[in-house]
Amino acid sequence: MSKQWLEWAKRIQALSQSGLAFSKDIYDIERYEELRNISIEIMAEHTELEMDKIRDLFATETGYQTPKVDVRGVVFKDNQILMVKENIDDKWALPGGFCDIGLSPSENIVKEIKEESGFDVVPIRLVALLDKNKHPHPPEAYHYYKIFILCEIIGGKPAIGIETNSISFFPEHNLPPLSTNRNTRSQIITLFEFLKNPENETIFD
Repeated sequence: MSKQWLEWAKRIQALSQSGLAFSKDIYDIERYEELRNISIEIMAEHTELEMDKIRDLFATETGYQTPKVDVRGVVFKDNQILMVKENIDDKWALPGGFCDIGLSPSENIVKEIKEESGFDVVPIRLVALLDKNKHPHPPEAYHYYKIFILCEIIGGKPAIGIETNSISFFPEHNLPPLSTNRNTRSQIITLFEFLKNPENETIFD
């Protein structure tokens, strides 16, 4: 099924949010509020979310809309990749999450890996910066960029976090059921290429 409806809804929502952030004219504000309502109706029509929940989701956003940023840690050991099992869907993902305000991407990933897996790491290099819309993730209300940072374990020991219930390393050809909101099989396979060929250039989009 085409996701074009989702792109229309997100674009309308972004335009309405920007308009509400900068408009002073009362009539323009009414028009932008109507645009936001249309985007909510589109999302409600094509998803199982209730309109009130979508409205709350969109209403919390203010200012000029930009993509949200998600950072993921790429950690290899014995030719296997570190993954954590997410409580939210009981499936596997690279450790990581949304970037926190006040922390750089590398600081964020060090924190996320420690919290979700128990390992202490040092960031080595940026391996990928991807637009979520260009990869086979499930539809989402917002636009995301995903940062993948190669890291090396320097200490710690396996320990589950608040959001995870299991930790393990997996070989390229025996990946577990993936949390596809967070990472896709094609992305994981691409990351293994950096293990085989460390000189590969950073990929983007």
